[in-house]
Amino acid sequence: MRTGTKIRPKSLLFVTIAFLLSRFAIGQVAATSPSDSESSPTQSTWQYGAFIDAGYLYDPNRPANHLFRSRGTTFHVDEADLNIAAIYLKKLASEGSRWGTELTLQAGKDSEVFGYSATAPNLDGSKWLRHLGPTNISYLAPIGKGLTVQGGIFSSFIGYDSLYAKDNFNYTRPWGADFTPYFMLGVNAQYPLTPKLTGSVFLINGYWHLAHANNVPSSGVQLAYKPTEHVSVKQTVLYGPHQAETSLQFWRFLSDSIIEWKRDPATVAFEYQVSQEKVATAGNPRALWMSAQMPMHWTFDKHWSATVRPEVAWDRNGRWTGFSQTVKAVTSTLEYRIPYRQANAILRLEHRWDDSRGPGGGFFDDGEARTAVPGLTPMQHLFGLGIIVTFDAAFPH
Repeated sequence: MRTGTKIRPKSLLFVTIAFLLSRFAIGQVAATSPSDSESSPTQSTWQYGAFIDAGYLYDPNRPANHLFRSRGTTFHVDEADLNIAAIYLKKLASEGSRWGTELTLQAGKDSEVFGYSATAPNLDGSKWLRHLGPTNISYLAPIGKGLTVQGGIFSSFIGYDSLYAKDNFNYTRPWGADFTPYFMLGVNAQYPLTPKLTGSVFLINGYWHLAHANNVPSSGVQLAYKPTEHVSVKQTVLYGPHQAETSLQFWRFLSDSIIEWKRDPATVAFEYQVSQEKVATAGNPRALWMSAQMPMHWTFDKHWSATVRPEVAWDRNGRWTGFSQTVKAVTSTLEYRIPYRQANAILRLEHRWDDSRGPGGGFFDDGEARTAVPGLTPMQHLFGLGIIVTFDAAFPH
């Protein structure tokens, strides 16, 4: 990946915004007193916490470089890794306390490459920005049913899965998650159009929040609909350029559709993504990306649960994964959870099978022993162990 060497107007603007927001978040803690908390029954509480996520993925292919090819998270195999650790402080905006804030500091293997681009320069300041998870301020404006405006680094409107494995059913993430944004850097506004329908709009610095492809921001909209207490539907569209050429014909379009059915003890979801952009190279080829997944989760009791996730991803031109390939995968996860007061210890055993075909497809194997150059094989089995410890609490009023 390339690193930018000049200060660019757009990158400087968004870096400055993120820095000021994080400083403001810290200042808000000092400004809140016990009397403030008691002044309104709808006052939001300050929450704080931390988590550690460590794992080991065994690959029978035994690649010499220890890499899970084409991946942005849990991308090391045959070694124990601290994939991510983080601490956070946050307060939701409410009618009793209209300002909200969020500050997250993170480190680990998963924070090294997930927000960067393989086809665009790095954002100036990204070496320290990658250590910020969701870090933003928000305001609930007294407009109609309540308009929430948020600015800074926030969780992406795209995708069913989080960067943090603790928030997902499986330990490793699906292909569609690794090649769409986990975080966004910019501003967004959310408004409850009806009791069942919420609309959101957002303006962000680009497709990847740690990349600087150009000085033109991307934008998007989302509709979130909950027709019943058991069913929810989300449709998100992202539009903007992700290359140096910013003419409208070269803008990237991405659609993300999610439907989830949840009724104890089961959760079933389906996500479908499609994206395309015309690439400013000889012949102006049109690059295409499609992916789909259907995680199925069962909770047996307060300790045990299991998840099966079939998926498929197609990168026709290699614009997203870096290689022209079609990937099929099935991931199976068994989880054992130990709750203790405000903490949770989560143990996950996982098997995933990935099959990559196409001109650039394949996964690393042990290759030629004499040259120590990894070869490629179309199939890969991974056997994983993930250990996650979380702590979540709230300051008393």
